[in-house]
Parts: sequence; C-alpha cells; structure tokens
Amino acid sequence: MKGMLQVYTGNGKGKTTAALGLALRAAGAGKKVFIAQFAKEIESSEENTIKLFGEDIVLKKFGRESFIKDNPTAEDIASARKGFDEVKAVLKSGQFDLVILDEANIAVHFKLIGIDELLEAIDHRDEHVEVVVTGRKADKKLIEKADLVTEMKEIKHYYSKGIPARKGIEY
Repeated sequence: MKGMLQVYTGNGKGKTTAALGLALRAAGAGKKVFIAQFAKEIESSEENTIKLFGEDIVLKKFGRESFIKDNPTAEDIASARKGFDEVKAVLKSGQFDLVILDEANIAVHFKLIGIDELLEAIDHRDEHVEVVVTGRKADKKLIEKADLVTEMKEIKHYYSKGIPARKGIEY
C-alpha cells in the first residue's frame, strides 16, 4: 500500500502528541517507526515509553537543548543538517513503515532545512513509507503536497496564565 504524507501544524497544542499516538498505533500493528525530532534536544517523558518498544520505534534527536526562538546558531544548523542526511537515507531505505519528522516545519521555517529539499526527500522515499511532518508554520508547498493536513488551533491555553510546561503532559 502506498504511504501518505500527513502534516500536523498550527499554533495549538497536540501536534507531536498526535504523531506519537500514531506511532503507538503503528507499532501495535507490527509496523516499524522512525521518529526524527528537529529542534528538540530536551529530555522528554515519551522517550521512556519509546524505549520499551525496542527496535519497533526508533527515536533520534537532531537539535540542541534550547528551542530556537530567533536566529539559529551554527550548531543548530549543523545538528539539523546531520539529522536530515540520516532522515533522507531512512526514507529511501524502506526499513521503516512510518517516519515522523517532528518539528520539521520549524526547521524549514528557520531555514535549517530547505523546503524544496524536504519535498525532494519525501518524493524519493520508498513508496510504502507513511510520512508525518509536525510543527507550526507549515510551508504552503508542503501543505499543497500533503494528503492530509490537520491544523491544531489554540483557543485557550494555561501557558497564558503563567503555568509552565509540566513533565508527563508537555514533555
């Protein structure tokens, strides 16, 4: 069966959470999952669960501890480039049934990865590989190419009340 391209974007909470839910579902169906996290080197609680799946779900991080807010540093760029080279090989190999590019939209937005090279990597993937791209600010070209686009819209968020990210809920 041909793999589809899914995009989870928008300013609301839940893009990575939705992608991780899909990873859980895929692994439960006997599929192999590769998750590349761009711009997220911080430790997250989902890593503990993912380790329980052994080789069925592989998670690699290609970012630094601090989230990019303005201009990326040379380290940010180098980390993303290294990760993207690995992602291109993973997509072509067909070794994984589901490949999640978490925060790749942000990596494109900050020009760590070019949109055209992202689309080219997706175009040259093994035909059965399902791809999910997450992150705010999805590029119009990616949205046009996608088979499914979900926009998470923030209506209300407790961050605005000064409540910080909570372990096990946001990370």
